[in-house]
Amino acid sequence: MNAPLPALAARLRLSRHYRVEHADGAARTEALALRRAVFCAEQGLFDGSDADAIDADALLLVARPCPDGVDGGGPAPVVGTVRIHRLAPDVWQGSRLAVAAEYRRVGALGGALIQLAVRSAATLGCTRFVAQVQAANVPLFQRLHWRRTGEIVLHGRPHHLMEADLAHYPSFAAGEAMRVDVKRGA
Repeated sequence: MNAPLPALAARLRLSRHYRVEHADGAARTEALALRRAVFCAEQGLFDGSDADAIDADALLLVARPCPDGVDGGGPAPVVGTVRIHRLAPDVWQGSRLAVAAEYRRVGALGGALIQLAVRSAATLGCTRFVAQVQAANVPLFQRLHWRRTGEIVLHGRPHHLMEADLAHYPSFAAGEAMRVDVKRGA
């Protein structure tokens, strides 16, 4: 039997095209709101806000739907985000990866955010990219060529220290836009 009509209708409303790019001012505000929704309201990891001192210097990346695969008509809402920051001259870290609950079934947004994060850092001189990954997300990172290097507990939850295999994340070419376009279900 086919999926119930309401679930099918909700699935059909999701865009087939997404753009993952560096956030501008308006997108930054939306991304911080999305992080609060995921890390504070949904997961209960933080009380009220997940913002910290890292946000002042971090690069924020966002995912947005592109209706019908075209730009225009004003910016679409931010449905995914991640931040990256420099730990040392050639070491970067990604954190606060979040995708809005209703967009997780798209399946490619988390991976596209990770791809843009690592490739952007590589373009900026990164030779090592690390993250502290919630245990439930380790399989995603492993599929994307990351390896576990340790375990820690953060905010009362198990996390894995992980490192990206940079051979799978080429730098952007000079003049190439630092963004990732996602097209699902051709």
